Amino acid sequence: MAKAIVIGSGFGGLGIAARLQTRGFDVTIMEKNSAVGGHAAQLKKQGYTFDMGPSLVTAPDIIGSVFRSAGRRLEDYVEMIRLDPFYRIYFHDGNHIDYSGDPERMKSQMAEFHPGDAANYDRFMDDCRRIYEAVIVDGLGSTPFISLRTMLEFLPRAVKLKALLPAYSFVKRYFEHPYHRFTFSFHPLFIGGNPFRAPGVYLMIPYLEKTGGVWFTRGGMYALVQAFERLFMELGDRIETGSPVQEIRIENGKATGVIAGGRFHRADLVVSNADIVHTHRDLLGSGHPAKRFGEKTISMSAFLIYLGVKKQYPQLLHHTLILSERYRGLVRDIFDNRILPEDFSMYLHAPTRTDPSMAPSGSESMYVLIPVSNLSGDINWQQMAGPFADRVISFLESGFGLTGLKANIEVREIFTPEDFRVQRNSFLGSPWGIEPRLTRTAYFRPHNRSSAVANLYFVGAGTHPGAGLPGVLLSAEATEKLVLRDFKIYRTEKVFKPEETLS
Repeated sequence: MAKAIVIGSGFGGLGIAARLQTRGFDVTIMEKNSAVGGHAAQLKKQGYTFDMGPSLVTAPDIIGSVFRSAGRRLEDYVEMIRLDPFYRIYFHDGNHIDYSGDPERMKSQMAEFHPGDAANYDRFMDDCRRIYEAVIVDGLGSTPFISLRTMLEFLPRAVKLKALLPAYSFVKRYFEHPYHRFTFSFHPLFIGGNPFRAPGVYLMIPYLEKTGGVWFTRGGMYALVQAFERLFMELGDRIETGSPVQEIRIENGKATGVIAGGRFHRADLVVSNADIVHTHRDLLGSGHPAKRFGEKTISMSAFLIYLGVKKQYPQLLHHTLILSERYRGLVRDIFDNRILPEDFSMYLHAPTRTDPSMAPSGSESMYVLIPVSNLSGDINWQQMAGPFADRVISFLESGFGLTGLKANIEVREIFTPEDFRVQRNSFLGSPWGIEPRLTRTAYFRPHNRSSAVANLYFVGAGTHPGAGLPGVLLSAEATEKLVLRDFKIYRTEKVFKPEETLS
């Protein structure tokens, strides 16, 4: 039985670990922190429960495929709740759109602002469908782009689909009103992308949401982490928490294990779910040429506030976007100027709207995410964290209308780009890693297998196809294909055949 070590237990690490188990590998997960989850960690305090990272599920079938590969059913491990609408988007002037997968509801709302845009909704979604079919249905998202030939075979189709246009440029071909241009172009921000330069291939996400829905897991997203952990343990292998890896051991150009806790753990292959730049800069042996890897364009970071509030606010849906008047200029300040501007847009997660158990009775568990520059900017978060959080909370109370917010806060915790760097080993404090530009997509993104070290593989946001829960689980599938090819495993049995259903 071949021995595999997986570094890190984010969704990508848990996904590849379970997949390799079902193929007969002996798998150990090495996790730096005291509990599994990586960016999808959980915070509990004074009766409030917070998801610290991912807060929604799209493409549940991609998640379910990991469980099916192990002869299990996702719905036996976690309760999935479908959300409708997906998000409420508040614009700077107080107008809002309840964004959903219902075409008629969407067109009715859009017609209030621009009837011509409403008339173009179906055509836009149909073109997004074609991108979705290429990436998801035809499996390009889970295809390892190891060779340039794979990329060259995809390019004519991508050009025909206009999937290489920047996402915003793609969207503005259909819509005139700024509300609609934002509503259908912001999705790259969810995966660390700049909508004004991330390729339109990521506009598969609106169709992915429309066809598969947006979901939440009862008990919070950490319930899904626990479902993966339970699956992994049922399959019989080991998770070593509190075990940060100090080095990936390389012998004769091949990964032979890791050093953790001052002890060598031998393996036939190593899969890193750690930050891709951290893996190359800090974990590979001294002087190895692959250590030079990582001088890439790094995505933005995020400033998060976790608020336990002994009051509820019905104007908040489960997912709420609250926008500044600026769009392009604010994105430029975050990605390029790398400053902390006076204005901000935010994503606010209020899971108590769906699952009241995540807060004491009559209270609200709120997670506020502000996109901010990564640590290459000149922002001192030790000095700025408290004042910036105060400014955000003041806006929510006075500018947005969450009356009495300050007086009713029982829990206030802050997580900054510096915390991402220290606690999660995120290079430049970016949880998304390498920004998904056209020149950092598919073949041009870090590959799922090292080109410099044999038997060293990668999963997670920094490798192909990219960030987001579907992306990192597709990276695990792509990496599995490479491992099976390299270890000459051509035939496996699948125990469970029926298609999983969610309702």
